[in-house]
Amino acid sequence: MGSVLAMVAGMWSRVTQVTATVTAPVRQVWSNIDAWWARVLPGWRGEVASFGLWILFFFFIMPTFLWQPFHIPSRSMENTLLTGDYLFVSKYSYGYSRYSMYPWQLLNFDGRVWAGLPQMGDVVVFKLPGDPSQDYIKRIVGLPGDRVQVKRGVLYINGNSVTLNRLEDWDERDETVTLRADGTHAEIKVNQIQEVLPNGRKHIVLDRNLDDPSVPEPPPSPDNTVEYQVPPGHYFVMGDNRDMSADSRVPGSGVGFVPFENIVGRADLIFFSVSADLRWWQVWRWPFAIRYDRLITVIR
Repeated sequence: MGSVLAMVAGMWSRVTQVTATVTAPVRQVWSNIDAWWARVLPGWRGEVASFGLWILFFFFIMPTFLWQPFHIPSRSMENTLLTGDYLFVSKYSYGYSRYSMYPWQLLNFDGRVWAGLPQMGDVVVFKLPGDPSQDYIKRIVGLPGDRVQVKRGVLYINGNSVTLNRLEDWDERDETVTLRADGTHAEIKVNQIQEVLPNGRKHIVLDRNLDDPSVPEPPPSPDNTVEYQVPPGHYFVMGDNRDMSADSRVPGSGVGFVPFENIVGRADLIFFSVSADLRWWQVWRWPFAIRYDRLITVIR
């Protein structure tokens, strides 16, 4: 119990330090605003006006122009992102489009303003091209003009395979697609591989291999594709959990090439993480369901 409390105390100290650093400029600006309100509207009227500005900042200005919270609902980006992670998505990294103006699409315009270009390896949240009401999160592996192909599970960019460094394997169970004929679960060997993109960015991908002759072959996976040419103003995206991701490799997934204007922002920071099977009413599990080692983690 003592070790758990020490870990929680250490994480809380880390959270407060990072929060103080990140919010210092905002707090400085706001202290100046408070001083101005105190001169213009002395007494309780100034306090009410200041409180209203704080509400405006946290519920409109911050998610629209600075950082928007985002929740990971699926396993497509494991192990970089886990189901139950809560992120801050940077809105200013790539400028602003009609799809990034949370919580409302304030202006119906094409393109982006104050645009900054995404880089290969960035993890981005975007509006699904086939259904803009849905948010997806993937990693950019192809820039405009790039040629992208997957051969035998290996990513090729402009005709060259990315560098792969094998890390470790582990066994994963309870994948219903791999049931044996007798109804028991099979074991799937899941490879952890470090993928190095042409610009030097490194990340971990998961790749599943069946190593059991009694298991029928699973449905085809997008481990072998045609060569795609990324059109201007679009990006090719893939999930890090390669066999459990509907992405630019998968025809009919609704993803395809992601238009620049559909990108909401760059996923920068995991600010909270909790076990995916936790239910809000399971109060007794709250302290143990939090993934303390993932709090305030930079996304790479």
